[in-house]
Formats: sequence, C-alpha cells, structure tokens
Amino acid sequence: MPALLQKIFRTGIVTEPLAPDDETAQLVKQIDAKTKRLLGRALAIREVDAGSCNGCEIEISALTSPVYDLERFGLHFVASPRHADLLLVTGPVTRNMEVPLRKTYEATPDPKLVVAVGDCAQTCGVFKGSYAVVGSVDKVVPVDVFVPGCPPEPTDILRGILAALDRLPAKP
Repeated sequence: MPALLQKIFRTGIVTEPLAPDDETAQLVKQIDAKTKRLLGRALAIREVDAGSCNGCEIEISALTSPVYDLERFGLHFVASPRHADLLLVTGPVTRNMEVPLRKTYEATPDPKLVVAVGDCAQTCGVFKGSYAVVGSVDKVVPVDVFVPGCPPEPTDILRGILAALDRLPAKP
C-alpha cells in the first residue's frame, strides 16, 4: 500500500482541465447557473432508453467522462424518476417501453422537463414503420426539446438541456 501511495504522489494529476473559453465549459456553466437560479439546487437527470440502438446512450455516458464531467457543474444522473427534474429519452418508443415511459414521466415531480435525444426519438429513424415501434417520444409523453443527430454529440445534448431549462418558470 505505501508503494502505491508513493506512486500516486509522485505521478500527480495527469488530466488536462478544460480551457476556460471552451464552448463545452461555457455551456455547463450556463446550465449550472440557470439551474441554481430556477431550482435553487443541482439538476437531477433521469435517462430513459425507450428502444434505441444505444448510440445516443454512448454520447450521454460521455457527459460523465473526464472531458465533460457534468458532476462538477452540478448535473447529476439519478436512478429514480422521483428524484429527477429532467428526463433524457432516447430512441423510438417501442411497444414494450410505452407504458414504462409513461409511468416514468408520471413519477417525475413537477416541474418536469423532457428532452428527446437523437433522430429516432423524433422521427423513429431506421425503426420507422416497424411493428415493434409505437412512434416518436412526443406521441407518448410531452416533449420540451428535441436534440437532432444520429447520434448527437454531447455538446448538442448540453444545448438541448439548456434550451429545456428556458421553459421552466422562474422560482418565486
């Protein structure tokens, strides 16, 4: 154990911080400031895969990587919709996910926001016309913002979250 600690101290920090003028850093700082002003706390996000190919999930999981590191800006992914302020929904809604998506939406406390991520969430993409697909996300739950792309880049997802926050009423 002492050898490991010595190596850690000897190596030091090896990651590179985001440049202060980086667009991504500016976006997450804007989201953090707006969330604190509107909610008075961090933004809690629940991700729901309604039937996607997982391309969008890879980009969403990149938001937690050291490059984007949303946690340091007060954005948190939560396990329960009861703790969420915002739902990130990916993929076309499949028949098996129609009821769970609706129940997840209903379990999310007001004021709730829904951001549909990816082309499939809006148009069903390559899954359009499939017997297993109910349709786009807005056919099942109200959507505040669509983020286009197949898959959209993490920065585009951040822009979608920021646009959704603009729809929240100001805290009294």
